[in-house]
Amino acid sequence: MATILPMSWQVEILNEVVAAEIEALPADIQARFVWLGDKIRLTGLDRLREPHVKHLEAKLWEMRLMGRDGIARALYVTARGRRVIVVRAFVKKTQATPRSEIDIALRRAREIL
Repeated sequence: MATILPMSWQVEILNEVVAAEIEALPADIQARFVWLGDKIRLTGLDRLREPHVKHLEAKLWEMRLMGRDGIARALYVTARGRRVIVVRAFVKKTQATPRSEIDIALRRAREIL
């Protein structure tokens, strides 16, 4: 009997603007983003919980990124085919994720959902 392997998750960046936001993050936080992306691809998004990811609202979630140089968030949505699409990345300066950042992410997510 053949073993059927589950389809793996893909982590994608929406566009060049979001790629530039990620590149603007401090190096240790970028490394954390890569680590978390690898973890999603290897073990599956459904196996991650807080403190790594957290639901914000509607279809919007956040990857929680911490490093020596501060705290950042990468906001994402999921799409068909087990795809995680990062729509916004920023350095976090307040305790709660700012409403303006959520609004930017939701506006960008509308392009693909």
